[in-house]
Parts: sequence; C-alpha cells; structure tokens
Amino acid sequence: MHEKKWAEEALNSFDAVVGAMPGFRSRDGQRKMAAQIAQTLSQAQLGKIDEDEPEPRRAIAVVQAGTGVGKSLAYSIPAIRMALSRGTRVLISTATVALQEQLVNKDLPALAQKLDQPFKFALAKGRGRFVCKLKLERLASTGEAQDEMDDLFGDEQGQTKFSRPQHELQARMQFYKSMADALATEAWNGDRDSLETPPEAEAWSPVAAESSSCTGKHCPAFGNCVYYERRKDLVAAQVIVANHDLLLSSLGSKLLPELDNCLLVLDEAHHLPSTALDQFAGEMDLSRLGWIDKLASRALRVNQVAEVEELADVPKHAGQLRQQMQELARLVMEHYGETLKSQKDSYGPARVRAPRGMLPEALLEPLGQIAHHADGFLDALRAVSKALRAEIKEQPEQAQRLSTVYAQVGALAPRLEAIFNTTQLLLQNNESDGDGKMVPHAKWFTLEMDGEFIVVKAHASPIQPGSTLRQHLWSQVRGAVLTSATLTSCGHFDFFLREAGLANDASVTTLEVPSPFDYARQGTLVARETVSDPREAARFTEEMVEALLNDLSRIEAGALVLFTSREQMRQAVDALSTSMRNQVLVQTALPRQTLLARHREAVAMGEPSIIFGMQSFGEGLDLPGALCESLFITKLPFAPPDDPVGEARAEWLRSSGRNPFNELVVPATAIRLAQWVGRAIRTEEDQAHVYCYDRRLTGTSYGQLLIKGLPPFTLQKRPVSMP
Repeated sequence: MHEKKWAEEALNSFDAVVGAMPGFRSRDGQRKMAAQIAQTLSQAQLGKIDEDEPEPRRAIAVVQAGTGVGKSLAYSIPAIRMALSRGTRVLISTATVALQEQLVNKDLPALAQKLDQPFKFALAKGRGRFVCKLKLERLASTGEAQDEMDDLFGDEQGQTKFSRPQHELQARMQFYKSMADALATEAWNGDRDSLETPPEAEAWSPVAAESSSCTGKHCPAFGNCVYYERRKDLVAAQVIVANHDLLLSSLGSKLLPELDNCLLVLDEAHHLPSTALDQFAGEMDLSRLGWIDKLASRALRVNQVAEVEELADVPKHAGQLRQQMQELARLVMEHYGETLKSQKDSYGPARVRAPRGMLPEALLEPLGQIAHHADGFLDALRAVSKALRAEIKEQPEQAQRLSTVYAQVGALAPRLEAIFNTTQLLLQNNESDGDGKMVPHAKWFTLEMDGEFIVVKAHASPIQPGSTLRQHLWSQVRGAVLTSATLTSCGHFDFFLREAGLANDASVTTLEVPSPFDYARQGTLVARETVSDPREAARFTEEMVEALLNDLSRIEAGALVLFTSREQMRQAVDALSTSMRNQVLVQTALPRQTLLARHREAVAMGEPSIIFGMQSFGEGLDLPGALCESLFITKLPFAPPDDPVGEARAEWLRSSGRNPFNELVVPATAIRLAQWVGRAIRTEEDQAHVYCYDRRLTGTSYGQLLIKGLPPFTLQKRPVSMP
C-alpha cells in the first residue's frame, strides 16, 4: 500500500470516529493536527532494509497543540489506524501518571469501541514496579538468616551487625507476610501502584523485581510471575502506553517495541530534554561501602554450587575498589572540604562543582582504578550469572536454592554498574554536541550527614540533552510525533528543537495549532507591578504577600496560587488572617488527591477555596470553571540558580562567547510560564483572571518576549498600591 493511501485511510478513520461522537463540535485545529500526523507517519520507512539500499527514510512531526485542541484524539486515531494498516505497533510515551491513566482508562477504551478495526492496548511499567514472588516468599517466611535481615533495611553504612530495633524488623516482616498472603489469595495483583498505601522505597526495594536478580524462565516462580504475566499483555498489544523515563531507560532492551519498527508518539514532549539529562547522569556514594564486601561474599558463595574461574579475581577487585573509593573520598575532602563544610548550614547537601568539567589531576588516578576494578568485578558477576543459569537448567530440582543465590548477588550488582558508569562520565572530558563542537560534562561532589556519618558522593551528567537524545534515541527512531501545549518558546520552536536534539534535522516538520478558546474575551492578564525588584527577595516577598492577600480577600470561588519557593509560600501562609486560613489549602500539608477533593467540595458548596501550590501544581492540573476563576503567579518561574548542570552549561556558553540568559533561561522560563498560565482557561466557557506580581513581565525586553509566548489575554497593568 502506498503512503498516500495509508494517510488517507488514517485521516478518514479520524473523521469517522470524531464525527460519531455525541455532541461533537468540529475543530479545525484538531483535524489539521490529525492530517499532519497521518502524513508524517505514512512517510516513515519501518523495519529492516537491504544493505545496498540508502539510509531508511525518517519522518518526525513536532506539533504544539493549544489547550482545548483535543490532541490525544488527534494523534491516537491516525497513529493507531496507520499502525494497523502497516502491521506495526504504536508506542505512546507520556511524562505524567495522570495522562497515562487517562489514556489507558478513558481515551483508548473509548476509541477501541469506535475504530473500524479492533486493537488491544496495554500499560508498560518498569520491572521494579512489580513484586518478585521469590524474594517476597523468602522475606515473608520466618527464621531468616542475618544476610536476609540486612536486606530488609539495606546496609548503607557498611555496618556488620543489624542495628535496627527488633520491633521495626518484626513490623517489616509482618508487612511482607501480609503482601504475600494478599498475592496468594489474589487480593493483590503484585503491582506496587495498586497497593492501597504504596510502600516507601526502603520497604519496597528488597522485594522489587529487577533484571539483575532475575533468572527469567529458569526461576521456579516463573510460571506465575507477576512481571512476566504483564509482559504477555504488552506482546499482544498493538498500542503500548509508557513514560519518558521507561522509554529512555529501556533503550537497547526488548521491553518496548523496537523503535525502528514502530510508530512513536511523545506526548508532554516538553519534558523529554530534562528526562534525558536525569536518565543519563551518574552518581556514586564514596562513603557507605559495606555493600562491596557483601557483594564479594555472595559472589564467592557461588563456588559452592558451580565452578567459576573468574571468581578468583573477586577479592582483589572488591578490596581495591573499596580502597580506591575511600582514597577518592579523602582526596575530594582534601581539595574541596573547606568549600563543602562552609555550606553545612545550607538547605540540602553541600555541593562543589568542578569548573569547566576539569577535575584536579590527583583525582584521576583513583578514578581510573575504580573504573578498572569495577569493570573486572562486573566481568566476574557476568560469569557468575552465566554459570548459575546453566546450573539451574541442569539441576531443576535445585532451582529454588540457586535462584535465591542468583537474586542475592544480583540485588547489589546495579550499584556496581552505577559506579562504573559514573566513573566513565567523570573521566570523559568532552563529548560532541553534534555540530562539531566539544562540550564538557558537569561534574560535582556533595557532602551530607547521615546521623553522625559523613557521606561524600560524586556526580556527573551531560549538559546538552540534544546531543544525548540524538545519540541514544533519534538514531533508532524512524517515525515519530512529539506534541504538547508548550513546545514553542517566545513564539518559536527553535529552543525546543535544540533541546530535543532535532534542530537542523531534515526529517522534522513543525506545526503550531492554536487553542480554539477566545482568550481575549475569556481571560485577563493582570500585571501587578511591585515597587520592589523581585531580585531583592526579602523586600519583594513582603510587598508581594501583602498585595496577594489583598487580592485573595475578594475571591468568591476557586483560585490557585503558584509559588516559586517554599520560603515564599511559608511567608504567605504565616501572613494569612484567621478567617482566610480556613479557605486556603496548602500543597505541603495534604496529599495531592485529598487537597483537590476538598477544593472541589468547597467550590461545589459555593464557598471560596484557594490552593497554595509549588511548581508541580503549575502543570497537569485540570481545574475547569469555578474551580480556578483566578490564578496568581507570585514570581516569574526562573529555574533555581543552584542547579549544577545548568551552571556548567551556562559556563560553557559564556566561554563560547554566548549569552546563557538569552539562550537558556528566557526560553525555558517562557515554556514554564506558559504551562502555569495554562491552568486558568480549560474550557470554552471558562472566564478567568491571571495575576502576576513580577514587574519584570512588563518592564523588561525579555518580559515582552515571555508575554508573546502566552495566550492572547487582555492585558491590564495595576500598581500594587492600586485598590
């Protein structure tokens, strides 16, 4: 079938489905988006190609779809119909759990009933979200050995004796027993997220499924393994919903469809660059090293059940690894100790960054040794894995015992892999940005206290998400759609395309679909211009809080106040009058769902309700109608100045004669501000006022650029002294 026919069928399906919806109103923007997606995905050349053929044709659409366009339908119908016609699959990746749940629980079930061809869909989660039945059974049973008791709480400080109170251990054992009983009686499906109260990471980690501790089909619990049962759903599905973290972390594995032979949709795509930086960063603890000896001990036990020649080198690698990590920690304190200790009273861990990514010469030797011995240790563990799998296959009657040994070794292996990967980043001075320029990595060290124990950590990260994504993601993708309500910055796609690794890519087309809302009629942007400069934090916050509380006193329905710092929010809370305290719901005081439920109840009863939220409430929050008739932005949402990756990137730009404020800060703030403002108007009937107390919005040239990237509200300027 030719490309034109595929595109026509996909668009016809879109027209048929949306036309059959009750109360459907034609949206030109939505159809325009659907047509662009159908056209783009039809052009992608999927699957294997002959060696003598030219490079396969790639096609990528970057679509900004304003609030109210209905982008989920605009991409899902043509993408799914196209995949069914071409005999392939669709992988939809989102950034938030809320959108995943909307797609899996609402949008896709409704679409499956209306599309002219049947399809199956499934939600993909990382292996660690599911319980390992073998681990759970071991920890839920009584009379466990010391080694297993240590696993309950970890052994971060390298303590040789289990020091937790007996009642804590008993409570944890009882918790695992209740989980095991619920799993056995099918009262629980083994998914961490489906527990009534999801456990803390410390409690979940010892029973979580992990690739490093899993023997797969050789495991005695494989027949009713929760994770592999869920994998069957993925194999049978034509549409898979995942998230950006899982997409990037599973590159090269077989968990998700092969990217050169499926259609990829990235919703909430503005999150992709930051997710990439987080995913490909590295961290290693240089102080709590007891796990190294434990891992060596567990590996050496394998000699009791299988002959592994490489185990002879394990004591040397383990001993040298620990010694060199201790030496690196000593040298870090020697070079940076005074700087780190001077920050001991600051919020969060003390931190020092290596300028231009250049580490002191003295640190390079121990880093090289750490990399060498971590690599040798990992080689031995790979040999252990291979030997144990062979033994399990040859001695099925011993599968339970051998799988337990395998799991014990594998539980600690990821820490070793993290050390190796982090040292590689720390030892690498530069990487190409794709345009022939060499860019340094961000490298920094942190110091924090764990009780009376000093913890030193080493960190490293790429600073250019675009080059990282080009190398790891786009080199595999053939056909893709990236969409969000906020992809342009100050009216242009340039910033996002650079950040996402798609700048100057001939396979990329862009489309901006405006919102159908009449923003000039429905909304007003009120610039409350303070006397104080927002950079004078104390004076500005005092003035802003007084003006904010004055404005809040007139609220009659629902309102949302977005703060840029906890301290700013604390001062506003402290200044509330007694009567107003009953109307305010503070993000840090209540679970998100509880807070939103109380807000809806109050507004439904005709009472004023005001949410005080931090930056996470500036995105993905849907409060239509009276739930958010007024939105208050206390200060422009510039990124915090203490981010080491951002610092390193700004330093590199300045050294190249470029302006990091104009190239990074303003465009990133424009996207974030547009997301925040997007909380105000959610439907075609909404009426809302957006207040901003930062005078830089109207009083600076870059503020004018920020306004250019916002919906076309009616603009009003009011000094804070004005009633």
